[in-house]
Amino acid sequence: MSTNQTDNGSIKVAVITGGHFFDVPGFHAIFRDMPQVDSYIQLEANWAADIGQALDTYDVFLFYNMPRGLPEERTRRVLEKLGESGQGIFLLHHAILAYEQWPFWSDLVGISDRSFGYDHEQELSVQIADPAHPITQGIEAWQMVDETYSMASAGEDSHHLLTTEHARSMRVLGWTRQFRNARVFCYQSGHDNLTYVDPNFRKTILRGIQWCAGRI
Repeated sequence: MSTNQTDNGSIKVAVITGGHFFDVPGFHAIFRDMPQVDSYIQLEANWAADIGQALDTYDVFLFYNMPRGLPEERTRRVLEKLGESGQGIFLLHHAILAYEQWPFWSDLVGISDRSFGYDHEQELSVQIADPAHPITQGIEAWQMVDETYSMASAGEDSHHLLTTEHARSMRVLGWTRQFRNARVFCYQSGHDNLTYVDPNFRKTILRGIQWCAGRI
């Protein structure tokens, strides 16, 4: 885990995008509303190139990317080091679907078969599977509109935090894992601004970052 905290003690997060379109103003607004987080939103290619030599200074890598197939060589070399340093890893929404041909990413996510279907603008009820966990503590079940994925859920080697019984969704929406030396939080929600503005979604994002960074 990085010990290079920003001067004000905030959590330094690389927010890694690419391979999927998204609502830029709406997505950026999530992080601008988090004074505890110093976020650097960047394309995956820039993150991997690391021209500013910043990789070692981040507390958390938050992936909101969805490249298909296999990563190109330079990106693969950087990705394969994930977990070695203990820097937290947060996989958000379509990032759990990235690199569908790559076993490494499936191991990171905790789902071996990541084939999927999807449905936009679904009304779903989010249930709290573990109300004692730092990410979900104090959060009550809530209703939310979001894109759902029809796919396998994380197995018993992951800790389930958020679930739904929606017929067109995977059952487990949020789960934590240990990957090498790093904490990992996977959160299926977060397609567009219908979800971005939801207060419980934002609270879960913030708590997920804090937990991945070892702050809660």
